[in-house]
Amino acid sequence: MFNIIILGIVSLLTDVSTEMVYPLLPIFLTTRLGASPAIVGLIEGIAESLASLLKVFSGYISDRFGRRKPLAILGYGSSTLGKIVLYLAGSWPMVLVARIVDRFGKGVRTAPRDALIADSSDPATRGRAYGLHRTLDTLGAAAGVLLAYYFMTVYKGDFSRVFLWAMVPAILGVCALCFVREVPSRRGDAGQSFPSFKWSKLDRRLKGFLVVVFLFALGNSSNQFLLLRARNLGFTPASVLLIYFAYNVAYSLLSYPAGRLSDKMGRKSLLVAGYATYGLVYVGFALASARWHIWALFVAYGFYIALTEGVEKALVADIAPGELRATTIGLHATLVGIGLLPASLLAGLLWNAFGPQATFYFGGLMGLLAAVGIWIVV
Repeated sequence: MFNIIILGIVSLLTDVSTEMVYPLLPIFLTTRLGASPAIVGLIEGIAESLASLLKVFSGYISDRFGRRKPLAILGYGSSTLGKIVLYLAGSWPMVLVARIVDRFGKGVRTAPRDALIADSSDPATRGRAYGLHRTLDTLGAAAGVLLAYYFMTVYKGDFSRVFLWAMVPAILGVCALCFVREVPSRRGDAGQSFPSFKWSKLDRRLKGFLVVVFLFALGNSSNQFLLLRARNLGFTPASVLLIYFAYNVAYSLLSYPAGRLSDKMGRKSLLVAGYATYGLVYVGFALASARWHIWALFVAYGFYIALTEGVEKALVADIAPGELRATTIGLHATLVGIGLLPASLLAGLLWNAFGPQATFYFGGLMGLLAAVGIWIVV
């Protein structure tokens, strides 16, 4: 439990930093740097997809050498460097570089960190371990959004001052990570060579689940488009931060109960409910015409994330081969991330060509299809 709490604190501090920046990026890009929604989709798609390619490799390296902590430190340190590049950015290509550096860090750290959580928890309580980590992570996100709102108000819309302050919790998060204890991972019998990763050897349920998740990811565009939709309906930069705060609060409040519930009733039901919620929420964003619609939809979107993110990781950790746990967790994250490039590009192009409704109708359809797919394969 010590490791899980410390890793939760690390994620809390890192998300304070990230969410001081993330909800402001689409507005910063479109209003200050002259980027179009298609450029926003390009930046997010490239950054997330390139970083995601690293997740399976960092997971494999972590399994191969039986070490999680050094890769986690490298990843969190890289994300801190990305904040520095963003502070210096004066054009959208520089923002792209900042996002790539930041997401490189996420790609390197995600699988080793999540495997360390699995290594540090009992299978019977793994859902609540991931739920607790998600709760602390999201509390940090909520705090970061509030701090961004405060600084945007105090500094009268000066984005660079907010980006500067965002570096402080990022540095503190890297320092807190030093207190994490390495846990011996399952490596097989002494004298055996390290097993190679083979898709054909994976559990049938796991393969089916990964395929469904990947197909869903092709329609799951960046959250930046939700923020642009709020701006499209008349929200100011400061009020966009407040609705993003509401999303994070909803996500945080439900994450731990969802993890506990998945331990008792199984992962499948929660995942089906989560993906169905996503589909309905995206249809709601297409139909939204009033400000209160956006508030309600962001809260409901937080419920979707809480029902799926930690529960998915627990499911993968449950079914994955013990000696390849980080590799499999990394593969899951990579498949999700690879889909973000075409998904975000398509979302931006649909928005430019047909308006925001087309972007969200397509995403809603993919979410509902994913719910059906999970019901069938898991």
